[in-house]
Parts: sequence; C-alpha cells; structure tokens
Amino acid sequence: MNSGDTAWVLTSSALVLLMTLPGLAFFYGGLVRRKNVLSILMQCLIILCVITLQWVLYGYSLTFGPDAFKGIIGGLDWAGLRNVGGQPNADYAATIPHYAFMIFQCMFAVITPALIIGTYAERIKFPAFLAFTVLWATFVYNPLGHWVWGMGGWLKDLGALDFAGGIVVHTSSGVSALVLALLIGHRIGYDRRTFTPHNLPFTVLGGALLWFGWFGFNAGSALAANDLAANAFVTTTVATAAAGFTWALIEWMMHKAPTALGAISGAVAGLVAITPACGFVNPMNAIFIGMIASGLCYFAIAKVKSFFKYDDSLDVFGIHGVGGIWGTLATGLFAEKAVNEAGANGLLFGNAELFLIQCMLVLVTVVFAAAMTWAIFKLVDALMCVRVAKTEEIVGLDLTQHSESAYTLVD
Repeated sequence: MNSGDTAWVLTSSALVLLMTLPGLAFFYGGLVRRKNVLSILMQCLIILCVITLQWVLYGYSLTFGPDAFKGIIGGLDWAGLRNVGGQPNADYAATIPHYAFMIFQCMFAVITPALIIGTYAERIKFPAFLAFTVLWATFVYNPLGHWVWGMGGWLKDLGALDFAGGIVVHTSSGVSALVLALLIGHRIGYDRRTFTPHNLPFTVLGGALLWFGWFGFNAGSALAANDLAANAFVTTTVATAAAGFTWALIEWMMHKAPTALGAISGAVAGLVAITPACGFVNPMNAIFIGMIASGLCYFAIAKVKSFFKYDDSLDVFGIHGVGGIWGTLATGLFAEKAVNEAGANGLLFGNAELFLIQCMLVLVTVVFAAAMTWAIFKLVDALMCVRVAKTEEIVGLDLTQHSESAYTLVD
C-alpha cells in the first residue's frame, strides 16, 4: 500500500461528501422559493444518511462485487462489507485499502440520486421521496455502475470509458429527472408566472463548493496521487472556467447582461461535461469540451425546455443530462492514450470504434434509466402517492413535510 495514495483517496472521499452537503444543498436550496428551502436541505441530508447505509448493506456489493450474472449485476459476496477490509483489492485499487475505495465510491452513490432532487423540488411527499431514492439507487445506479465500472461489467468489457461518472452519475440522473418531470407534472402556477430563486448567494456559494469538491470527484478517480490525478485536476479546472465564462458571454449577447446564476450554471455544466473525460483528454481539448457544454446546456434550458413546457424545476436534465451525454460523446472524440495508457484513442486520434462504443453507452443508459425510473415512479405512486396535496404545495414543503420554517420574521 501507498500512504500518499491512501491519503489522497480519503481526502477525495471527504471532498465528494462535501459536494452533496453542503454543496448541492445550498446550490439547490437557493434556487427554490423560501417556503421550500429546508425541504431541499433535508432531502440532501437524508440521502447522505440513507444511501450510505444502503451502500454498506448491499449497494457496494451489487455494484463492485464479483459478477453474479453475465456482466449485469454483482453478487452479495460483499454485502455488509463482508470480505472488504483494510487490505487492497488489486482489481480496483492496488495501493489503497479496500475500505478506502469502498467509501470513495459510496460518496458517488450518495450524490447521484441527490442530483435528481432538483427536478421534483417543491412538490414531492417526503415518504415517497425516501422510497423512490432507495429503489432508484438499487435498480438503476447499482446495476449501471456494475456495467460500466465493475469487474466483469458488460459495458466495461466492451471498452466503454467513463473516468469519473459522466454516464453512471450525470446522464443517469439527468435522464431520470426528465422522466420524473413529465410524470409528476407542473408546479401550481407554473404556466402563469415565473418562479424566481429566493437566495442567489446561497446558489453561488453552493456552486463554488461543488467546484471545490469536484476535484475529489474527478482527480480522486485516479485512485492515486500521481500524474493522472494531476491531469484530471487541470482538465477539470480549465473546462469549468471555459464553461462558466462561455455561459456569461452567451447571456451578455442574448440578454445584454451576464448574470451570477448563469455563470455558476455554466460552471456546473462544464464540471459535468468534463467528468467522464478528465482522465483521458489533454487540457486544451478540455477547454473545447467546457465551451461546447455551456452552449448545449444553455440551449437545452432556454429553448428546448420552453418549447416542450416540462417543469424540470432546477434544470437537472438541462445541465446534468445534456452535459453528461456531451461529455461521454466528447470522450469518444478527444480521448488519447498519450494521456492515459489504460484508456483508448478517440475518433480525432484515429479510432472511430471508441466513439461508436460511447454512442452505444449513451443510448443504453438513456433507455435503461428512463424505463426503470418510469417503473419505480409508477410503483411508488400506486403505493403512497408521490405528489403532495394542492394545499400543502401552496403552503410549502418546509411546514407541511417538516413542521419548520427556514426564516423567522419576528421573535
């Protein structure tokens, strides 16, 4: 074992935890109306608790455990962390304790369903949220993670590349968010007025914490303190900077004024897009990935969403779905073995096969995540009704679901 690698992966685990709480909690919390901010913080907090337990009990085993059936799912050999301990597992990370790899991946499992919170914000019952989250983690995230990252996973064996979760984390959650937005329906009054964020400083703070934590997300995925981690760190930085600046320029041209919300949204779009590619591309190509991601995500939110009139409350599909899909395809274009010998050359480096594999990876993920999300939603809705009552939605989820208020106007 290597003490430096171990320290870096454990530090990265803490950084990825910070992405969910407080990063995502503040980012989303600032975007909703005042009467719903605590519901967002509570959902992020409970996901951190519940999915950590699910991961330890059986989620880790299903995702990374020895393959149980033709590359589809891991078995229960590692359920309850049986056979997982302080010694390295050579299949995944030969220089760090198996526990370190497990807890690092746990934080990925936590943030993925947390991203989906943004699509049904302000209108979901807390019990239904809990049931949906656990079922989605079990039947979407765990199998997909095994396909792409697990030893013996069928997409991994085909040569699909996803360095830090562009498909497993962002595309799966973004596509699922779109399905949920269509199924749960508009917020009351959505067709009559614009819902504005109640606290943009919260959102910028949350976005900054996401950017900070994302270095653990991406550079930590090298699973070692080495040159590959440094490459991922640099490509993450420059792609995010390019995307944030590009979004501000687009707003400046389209609306005569750049906004803080736009710049931080663009930065998150760049973070999403570079995630699958950060360990396979060079910094200059990362700039292009970030710039294009910003344009695509802006178009998805400003044009596609308004045309189809679906209420994806906090634009989870527009940023994470579109950004994740673009980043996955960009990996097939810009990847080069000069950056990562364990990867492959992409289309622009003479290998069209990788790009076709990445296209298939996107297609499979979109179909699988959409179909499973639809089925899970229908099941939960039949058992307990997903959406809050009209009067509860009008009053707000903070009071009706949690009996508390974020802001006290008088003592």
